[in-house]
Amino acid sequence: MITALIVVESCFGNTRLIAEAVAAGLKDDGTDARVVDVAQAPTALPADIGLLILGAPTHNRALPTAATRTQAHERAGTAAPSGGMREWLARTAIPPALPVAVFDTVTSRTWLSGSAAKAIAKALRRGRGREAPSIGSFLVQGQSGPLADGEEAAARAWGRELAGAPCSR
Repeated sequence: MITALIVVESCFGNTRLIAEAVAAGLKDDGTDARVVDVAQAPTALPADIGLLILGAPTHNRALPTAATRTQAHERAGTAAPSGGMREWLARTAIPPALPVAVFDTVTSRTWLSGSAAKAIAKALRRGRGREAPSIGSFLVQGQSGPLADGEEAAARAWGRELAGAPCSR
């Protein structure tokens, strides 16, 4: 059985909801999947991981920074973690043969909104010389949400698609 690890950064909970839906889709297809917040994610990945999925919200057209993360958590009334996806990627060794998929949440699907998922994929190419096999993007209504109608179902379907992809077998 394939084991998938989903590492997620979420400020308002919307990106976390998408991660849980992706995990449910993976499980629908028989993949063991677990979701871990980036603050608790291991920097030495377990050997049994067969698929790594990374997700983050889009802030200022890219990955959250310390400043945007702090602002978002202040709006949400929660304490901002000391680091996020950007910092985790910088300190984590991802094996070159490990399949990786990425996703983000966005407030718009126009080129002007940018994409945290594309920023993650760029970081993977830059630091590790590879492409992400699949990129998902899910719509949030406004900066703090909720998710747009149908996005959780779309995330679950994407999880089923990832479970059946040749790169995850």
